[in-house]
Amino acid sequence: MNNHAVNTPADTSVKPRVDSQMRQLIVNETNEQVYQFVMKYADPSFRETLLLATTTRFNIEKQPDDTFSCIINLKRLNNIRRINKFLEVINSKLPYGGLFIGCVETNWLRKMRILKKNPPVLNYIIYTFDYLIHRVMPKLKWTKRFYFLFTNGFNRLISRAETYGRLYSCGFTIVEEARLVEMHYFVVQKEKEPAFDYHPTYGMFIRLNRIGKNGKMIKVLKMRTMHPYSEYLQGFIFDRFNLQEGGKFANDFRVTTLGRFMRRFWIDELPMLYNFFKGDMKLVGVRPLSPQYFSLYTKELQEQRIRFKPGLIPPFYADLPKNLEEIMESEKRYLDAYAKQPLRTDIRYFFKATYNILFKKVRSK
Repeated sequence: MNNHAVNTPADTSVKPRVDSQMRQLIVNETNEQVYQFVMKYADPSFRETLLLATTTRFNIEKQPDDTFSCIINLKRLNNIRRINKFLEVINSKLPYGGLFIGCVETNWLRKMRILKKNPPVLNYIIYTFDYLIHRVMPKLKWTKRFYFLFTNGFNRLISRAETYGRLYSCGFTIVEEARLVEMHYFVVQKEKEPAFDYHPTYGMFIRLNRIGKNGKMIKVLKMRTMHPYSEYLQGFIFDRFNLQEGGKFANDFRVTTLGRFMRRFWIDELPMLYNFFKGDMKLVGVRPLSPQYFSLYTKELQEQRIRFKPGLIPPFYADLPKNLEEIMESEKRYLDAYAKQPLRTDIRYFFKATYNILFKKVRSK
């Protein structure tokens, strides 16, 4: 079965045959376990379900509107060239609350498969080349064109974070996920229209939307520590995982291995000097926050924060708060003091933060 779609007639008298046909198609393409997973969400009669095994959005675009409440695609996202375009078309064919069921071979699953399949030492060599070709090349401006010319986007490496970020950017929210047949399956629900992000960042440097002085949105320049499209997952991460000590998200799978190293030594924040010299930020001050994180603060502190420029060195490194409540208290103390004695306050916080960093080995996470 390749690049085709199946939907059922409206006549309910054919329900047993239709169910049997759908089951056979799904099992032949995957296995019984996937069929059982799909049946938890698909319309039992399959009357409002569109079953696909396709890597092209053409097979979705030609389907009628206002017909399906559930769309299933058994082909993995790794083999779709323009993933967001594909997901945007699916969004357009579903009503609000409609479901899309799909799958992806994540970075981690691909690594496990290659390491298990090949002999020791050689397996890591093969994985390294596979990663460079199918993960790095599609993301770099000067190699991207050649990669898609020769592969047509087939067999790309995609992380779980990037997959979910793309889904969220295209108007979906996660309902359930499961590892089946060495593949990562997901069920998502249409919540809104796509963001139509035609200029996502893949490179080393990223510009993040942060709230600055007077509530103005500023573009903060940083080095990438997260997978692409991770910015769309902040709400998902907050709902699923708790804030850990220091106000960071626990179990944040959006952060890459290299990203954790860069965060530990503030390498990722060096480009923020551009914002400092541009005048968007000052040396010491509260962190510039994303709208999602900013919404967690009290109304009073939100109003107090936007009266001043954010800073490169936050009061966090001086006071070392352990949770969000303590972080807000720390920032309020700093802002109260700064409003009365700006220069003296910044000097005091600068030296206290520097002492903690150099002698107490305080590090970012």
